[in-house]
Amino acid sequence: MKVRATARFIRQSPYKVRRVLDLVRGLPVEEARSVLRFTQRRATQPISKTLESAVANASHNFALDPGELMVVEAFADEGPTLKRYRPRARGRATQILKRTSHITIVVGDGREKEDN
Repeated sequence: MKVRATARFIRQSPYKVRRVLDLVRGLPVEEARSVLRFTQRRATQPISKTLESAVANASHNFALDPGELMVVEAFADEGPTLKRYRPRARGRATQILKRTSHITIVVGDGREKEDN
């Protein structure tokens, strides 16, 4: 059984979030928690919250044992980009792109095989 949790409109670029998600993909939940605890990146906080939400969804909604869960999938999609402008010399302006992310973490008990 696979259970998912999603965090949307996180104010960090998907590129930076994916770097942290690559560390926890495929790990058991306890090991993923310890990796996130000792990783010094700003993206670890929303990823940790999303992981805890996925584990809570699995244990509460489907009665799965949290000790047996693994991070089956973890990905970050691009959300809407906020466009801002910075004044520059000679009356010009340059665009600043403030990117957002949608983080999705899927946990499972690891019994089923992935279909490729």
